[in-house]
Amino acid sequence: MWPRKTPQRDQLRELKHRKPGDISLRRPRGAAQRLRRVLGVSALYSVGYGNVGSSIYYALGIVALVAMGATPIALVAAGILFVFTALTYSEGTTMFPEAGGSASFARHAFNEHVGFAAGWALLLSYIVTISISAFIISPYLGYFWEPLKTSPWIGTLFSIGIVLFLMMINVLGVKETAFVNIGAAILDVTVQALLIIIGIILLLSPGVIAFSVSNLVENMFGNGNWPTATNLIFGIALAALAYTGVETVSQMSEETRLPQIRVPRAMILMMFTVLFMFSGISVVALSAIAPDSLASEWARDPVAGIADAFPFPWMRAIFEPLVAVLAATILLIATNAGLMGISRLAFSMGTYKQLPSVFHRVHPRFRTPYIAIIVFSGVAILILVPGLFRGDITEIFSNMGGLYVFGSLLAFAFAHASIIALRVRKPELARPFKLRGNIRIKGRELPVTAIIGLVTTVAIWLVIIVIQDYSRWVGFGWMGIGLAGYLIFRWRERIKEERMTSEFK
Repeated sequence: MWPRKTPQRDQLRELKHRKPGDISLRRPRGAAQRLRRVLGVSALYSVGYGNVGSSIYYALGIVALVAMGATPIALVAAGILFVFTALTYSEGTTMFPEAGGSASFARHAFNEHVGFAAGWALLLSYIVTISISAFIISPYLGYFWEPLKTSPWIGTLFSIGIVLFLMMINVLGVKETAFVNIGAAILDVTVQALLIIIGIILLLSPGVIAFSVSNLVENMFGNGNWPTATNLIFGIALAALAYTGVETVSQMSEETRLPQIRVPRAMILMMFTVLFMFSGISVVALSAIAPDSLASEWARDPVAGIADAFPFPWMRAIFEPLVAVLAATILLIATNAGLMGISRLAFSMGTYKQLPSVFHRVHPRFRTPYIAIIVFSGVAILILVPGLFRGDITEIFSNMGGLYVFGSLLAFAFAHASIIALRVRKPELARPFKLRGNIRIKGRELPVTAIIGLVTTVAIWLVIIVIQDYSRWVGFGWMGIGLAGYLIFRWRERIKEERMTSEFK
């Protein structure tokens, strides 16, 4: 006997004709929930740069700890990888303008299981993005109140409060947060450019000892300042930390007007800005600050170290408080961008039953994935909690950085592999933005940038897991727990649908 409700009857009919591997992959179309399309190029750029550009405020110190005088070279080398990755995401996002990023690409290119693995790795990087960005706001604001930098307890509580505040803002809706992101990103780009311009002027000015070409050469190539080959490679691996916000733009494509046009524009604009800023800031920093100081005294707030090194008191009086406010603002954007990205990713994974359906729920009034926002904000807060009890803040900071790179690079590798696989398996798909520089193999055009990106990303990821114990054990533990939970969840879902099918019969 047919059930009374027509939608349920249609669903049961569909179940009868599904193949075993197709069961429970996505929800009925009538029940699909959509996010609002309200974003343009400026909003996408501000969210992306807020995530990528913010990392210079702490990545510079982490990289200097290992790469020492070769810090600018490590950042530029990692920047080339960033360009390849941004181009890969541009092609993938215009093909599939939906929340999910690399998880979405992998699902279309391979299957649901590979898509989950990519998404779960990306969830890790987003969680750490939220935590590390909020964690670094405190030392910069320590210029105004010293305990924020010197007291782990006070600084950590402040960071937890930031995450809670942004959680409430994001539940209200993306449009409200996008306005703040645009204004802060414009201010950040302006002040970073000013720091670079002033630094170069001082660098070329005779008589200025702190900023000079000879000082730059000494800090880069002087005795004991140049790293070993192993440390240089490790430094490049850690420098990837500075470019791991590119995924955020892809995550916001489902809320973007005309994503096929606006996503590539935002990506390209972000690429040029980031490469100029990061190379310039690192050169200016090493012209004024010795590598050992950059990696110790100024490890958590390296850009503040540049302002402190300015030779004239009036310059320091202007730029020290300005950098403190600016860094706190852009790091706030990065925290928010991570929260926006992870909530949209969880929404997408919930849509395709890679996560429990609760993550697919949208607020009836604000149309935001509020459950995902609240849950993952709580996880990010848990990562910050050790700061309340452990005195070695630098160790906590470096561990978060390594874990951030673990998840991000793994997700990037899935993205590159997916774009290559889609060129082979589904060449007929429309590609509004298609990567150039292809090689033809057996009638298929394979993008050179994606191939290089895949090889280099995997190589750098391997360096991280070999050298850094914390990232290796926690990262693989996260992936193992996720895969186990995924298999159990899918097994239970399959049993439910088999019961529905048997009842129907």
